[in-house]
Amino acid sequence: MAKAGGLAGLGEVMQLAFVPDDFDAAISYWTEVMGVGPFFLIENIHLDGMKYKGQATEATFTLALAYWGDIQIELIRPENDAPSIYSDDYAATEGVHHVCILTDDIADARKTCEAQGAEVVIEGKFGASEVIYVDPGRGTGHLVEILQQDNDGPDLFAMIKQAGENWDGSEPVRTLG
Repeated sequence: MAKAGGLAGLGEVMQLAFVPDDFDAAISYWTEVMGVGPFFLIENIHLDGMKYKGQATEATFTLALAYWGDIQIELIRPENDAPSIYSDDYAATEGVHHVCILTDDIADARKTCEAQGAEVVIEGKFGASEVIYVDPGRGTGHLVEILQQDNDGPDLFAMIKQAGENWDGSEPVRTLG
């Protein structure tokens, strides 16, 4: 099978991300109605060197991660009003906000995005992981996150996925350090 071109050629979608109006209600919905969980919270994240549309920003956010089979579900709560993809032109609530693709080469991913006319709207680092969010030209709710994980990233995602495999509904929300 030939490798797909465009952004799809970077890899498979591994995550669906949402920015709900009511973060706690969204966690309840996903855990109680959908049976997805447990969710792991990472609070008050600010990416190192974070830029929104090329300008430094102090945006801070909290996220909750869980797995529904092989798909990661991410719920995001903005913690301030600093310019970011969670406010301004890219604010979206209740629907899918973005999808995530993992890459081994963020520089190559940037080149592919540039060739496709996909604008980098936010970028930064979380530890040794580097991330960009690109707008491929459809606006709100259609962003693509491209993440090059550090060596610990796959272990974290594997731990979260494993916790959901035989989850019995207990401790639906857990906090990561």
